[in-house]
Amino acid sequence: MESLIAKSMNSSIVLAASVAVIAGYLVLRRRSTIRNIPGPPCHSWIYGADFLVFNMSLAKRTLGNMLELWLTPTYGEHEFSWQRTYGSVYRFTGCFGDDRLMVADPMALQHIINNPHFALSPLTQNMVELVFGEHSLIGLRGQTHKRIRNEFNIGFTAAAVRDCQPIFEKFAQAITQQLEASEGEIVNIAPLLRTATVAAIAEAALGYSLEELGEAYQTANAEIMTGAAYHSPGEFLIGTMMMQLPPWLLRVVINLPTKAFDAIRRTRYLALQIGARAVQGKQVLARQGLDINTDLFGLLLDPQNSDTTRDKLTSEEIISQTGTMMVAGQETTTNTMLFGLLELAKNAKLQDELRAEIHSMAGAGGQSSVRQHAITECLYQGSEKESLRFYPAEPFAERMALQDTVIPLSEGLVAISGERISQIPVRKGQIVAVGIASYQRHDSRWGENPDEFRPARWLEGTIAKGNAIGPYSNLFVIRSILIFH
Repeated sequence: MESLIAKSMNSSIVLAASVAVIAGYLVLRRRSTIRNIPGPPCHSWIYGADFLVFNMSLAKRTLGNMLELWLTPTYGEHEFSWQRTYGSVYRFTGCFGDDRLMVADPMALQHIINNPHFALSPLTQNMVELVFGEHSLIGLRGQTHKRIRNEFNIGFTAAAVRDCQPIFEKFAQAITQQLEASEGEIVNIAPLLRTATVAAIAEAALGYSLEELGEAYQTANAEIMTGAAYHSPGEFLIGTMMMQLPPWLLRVVINLPTKAFDAIRRTRYLALQIGARAVQGKQVLARQGLDINTDLFGLLLDPQNSDTTRDKLTSEEIISQTGTMMVAGQETTTNTMLFGLLELAKNAKLQDELRAEIHSMAGAGGQSSVRQHAITECLYQGSEKESLRFYPAEPFAERMALQDTVIPLSEGLVAISGERISQIPVRKGQIVAVGIASYQRHDSRWGENPDEFRPARWLEGTIAKGNAIGPYSNLFVIRSILIFH
């Protein structure tokens, strides 16, 4: 997203962002309590790290810790190496030299993600509000976030997911037919999966077909997805600086008449229009006594599903989540499936084993038997879990301490001073990276060779099951991805 934004920046905005970032750096630098935590060296004040050379297109450019995390040919080249060298918690350097923590320790992760004293970092909060609006569930905090999240859980129960099964099967069959029709040809499956994912989300969440979303929304949405990738260190730096702007200044900036900001505004506006139209249509059907329990919005709006002990969501609160459901679920789900297929393409033996298992399931009782086996431990499900583990939709997530606090460690670490510590004090404003990808390569959790894609590990009983971090098999997983799997 930073590269898309960077193309819209002018010198005055860059100057304002630079002042904000540098001022923040000077304050935090003086107050840092994590200087004693070991981590990779830093020689570049702007990008924060060593000088590296990789890839002809990036040759001779100086890259730092933030760029080493994001702009490598293969994600994790440095991050996973740092974890092996420094452990599951280490200090790294952000842009303009601010000290940050990368955290993959299970106890520390539980403390951070379940603690109200940690919230989205300013950069993440600004990005969420920019793309999804101020009332998106992702950016809300406290009781408002909890209330809306709890209400939306009605669409993520086992029963609700089973009800969506025909929708997912319909689009899976459509892709299968397209592939069979192109037999013998080289097919780029990414566009097929992206289109199917958008269509499936629209139908499962809103009860809408792809055509009902409208060409304008689909075009704007595609521009957002295309422009979201990072392209250069300069664009990364500019985008990062802009996301540090105070909210009032950011609101001024995003109204600039540029192509990139126009795409973001149009996508957000059209998503709200689509959501409002869907909600109004279901309210009319409900007043007529017709069944609207056919999709997520219908479940939320049906008076029969209301619990008098809870605060029912308003129409505006439901409508405000339309963009979040459509955009956040779309690319994450598609990419997870694409990476899983990539691993299958590289492993002919695994392909043969999966085919044999699926044929065995189907032979025992047809398609319904395959569905039943899909919820039991088998190589088929192990492959899905391994895709989620190996290729998390979000490799790390930034959080910020809202007050002085202490992060407990399950493993402990040896500080630069030689002292062994079991907890890390952090000050208000400290940025912490929740190391999702690093955690999911942790050998103490996932058994031998965690850097190897090996679905059989899920059948061997070697994966740690205690101190669950995520909602599914100890994995950090976005719920929308779970539904599609």
